[in-house]
Amino acid sequence: MQTFLQKKSPQDNGHQNSYASLYIHIPFCKTKCPYCDFNTYAGIEQLIPSYIDALIKELRLWASALGPITINTVFFGGGTPSYLTSMHIEQLLRITNSLFTVPKDAEISLESNPNDICEDKLAEWVKAGINRLSIGVQSLDDNLLRVLGRRHSKKDAIEAFRNARQSGFENINIDLMYGLPYQKIEQWQETLHYALDLEPQHLSLYCLSIEKGTPFETSVQKGFIPTPDSDLAADMYELADKLVGESGFEQYEISNWAIPGYVCHHNINYWRNQSYLGVGPGAHSHMRGRRFANIDSPRAYIQKVKALDSSSFGSWNFESAIENGPIEFVEVIDERLDVAETIMLGLRLTDGIFSNDFTSRFGYDITDKFSGVIKELEQYGLLKHDTNRLYLTPRGRLLGNEVFERFLMYR
Repeated sequence: MQTFLQKKSPQDNGHQNSYASLYIHIPFCKTKCPYCDFNTYAGIEQLIPSYIDALIKELRLWASALGPITINTVFFGGGTPSYLTSMHIEQLLRITNSLFTVPKDAEISLESNPNDICEDKLAEWVKAGINRLSIGVQSLDDNLLRVLGRRHSKKDAIEAFRNARQSGFENINIDLMYGLPYQKIEQWQETLHYALDLEPQHLSLYCLSIEKGTPFETSVQKGFIPTPDSDLAADMYELADKLVGESGFEQYEISNWAIPGYVCHHNINYWRNQSYLGVGPGAHSHMRGRRFANIDSPRAYIQKVKALDSSSFGSWNFESAIENGPIEFVEVIDERLDVAETIMLGLRLTDGIFSNDFTSRFGYDITDKFSGVIKELEQYGLLKHDTNRLYLTPRGRLLGNEVFERFLMYR
């Protein structure tokens, strides 16, 4: 069995030389897709200069409050990070490297839309230190792209990928969606074939979820678009697993496949319930027994950060930063919650939960503590366990939410 934890980081314990992943939120989009419920906005480009200043100031705040810390992965997400100028990306990475310890081989990812990818930007991203590109393709069917409200075409997406490869990117992810309104399984199969022909290192395949408050929800409620067919979506998932697996990819998480050696270490850090710091509006963090989230509104975030007295940062500790920073939500993570989240997140990984890691973290064996629910889920064919690990079966990955709910109920 191959393990996908070659770069596993120790849990941040608040001491020197602790480790964390860094997420940098970019909330700007040229247009907002009708299915999206992320904290993103169109038509506020005038805020970009002051927003970059606020991000840099927040990074300085946390560098002072956390003390020496190693950032083992950096992820520019959004929104549309590729919508920023290359100068802004370079500036943010330069500041990050100056404030934290960032290993030379750290994974540094940037989410991008196909329309934003051009030769000049690609060259500048490589020069700035971006070494992993995630392209939001979503579909390689022009009709479905229109349904999704995407600005690019199939041709644009393929050209963007090829330009990225020619510019020196050796680690490229393609995001695709299935379970879409009007999507037939033949269209999904064709999209997968086109994507695999490009030979990416990584594929993220997500089932469409109709989120509350989105235009898609309104369209479904009014009958303008059909309600997603969950059985068809399950068939699409199984087809993807088969085709992608036959092309040399290995599934390492419910929605993610990679060529060996190219898993996304930033996301593995999340799924292993390790420490991460998020900066920007709505960004979430998980550090030192706390989970906290920033103000959602970009304008309010900028105003809050601008009002902070940076000359006082040197005297701030972690608690001072929580109390005075641009934060609107804080939750103390007790052991009960930590255990529940470690199980739910860890079971998303194909490797599952390693018994010795769980025991080291919590002081007891997972199979002893949860013997009843484990036996029940094994009988249903959703879960397996051996002396070293606990993991979902292929059927269990299809019904992951039901498995997670059983563990929560058992607690």
